[in-house]
Amino acid sequence: MISEVIDNEQVELLLNDVLETHGYDFLEYSHASIKRRITRLYALDSFVSFAEFRYTVKTDKQYFKRFLEEITVNVTEMFRDPSFYKALRNDVLPVLGTYPFIRIWVAGCSTGEEAYSLAILLKELNLLNKSLIYATDINPSVLEKAKKGMFPLNYLKQYSENYLQSGGTKDFSTYYAANYSLAKFDESLSSKMIFSTHNLVSDHSFNEFQLILCRNVLIYFDKDLQHKVFNLFDNSIENLGYLALGSKESLDFWPKAKGYKRIKQEKIWRKL
Repeated sequence: MISEVIDNEQVELLLNDVLETHGYDFLEYSHASIKRRITRLYALDSFVSFAEFRYTVKTDKQYFKRFLEEITVNVTEMFRDPSFYKALRNDVLPVLGTYPFIRIWVAGCSTGEEAYSLAILLKELNLLNKSLIYATDINPSVLEKAKKGMFPLNYLKQYSENYLQSGGTKDFSTYYAANYSLAKFDESLSSKMIFSTHNLVSDHSFNEFQLILCRNVLIYFDKDLQHKVFNLFDNSIENLGYLALGSKESLDFWPKAKGYKRIKQEKIWRKL
């Protein structure tokens, strides 16, 4: 058993190491949640001391990859919160369909389920051919998974139910081929996606978008960092473009929120 209890100062030292050595800035993440994840990993990998843990994170590139995977939260599913996707299908994408070209940014895309869900919606509305989905994440190894478009077959029952509840009318299995324990999604979907690493904390705006989705990422950030990210999005959204957040996230306390109007019941805002 590990007797050492990790204190706030140790967490701070470790996060400073990570920033200085690897260039990832977790200092403004919600302190409670990042401390919980660091403590969990430390216990899981049975280090002799916190000093050894710090040294390994700092010097061992392979181990840092594992650290990154454990510290960044990668919980996602296709068509998660079906009513949200229904709103995209009925209220948002048809408006964007009047544009000559649609650029969408899925920020914090994790293993890519959200990007594939969007591509399916666009395809069903005959808009995929004139759309481009930029899917970004801080974590390179989840992006590798996302690029492959392969998901465990045992998840597909839930994904299929979500799809139908979100207003899908086709047989969901037409979008993938089952291959042993994996479902591989159609390459016509991924051909309209660009996957790349992007750090919401330190990287800048890289394009102008009509729609930005950043769902269930900001709950792990503190208030100041959330506002910093909203400013980044504000610089990246065209006038009359849309910003979509997760069910527990909101623009409400951000100083520039008055420049956005919320659409119906969902966490979707339109830039005025």
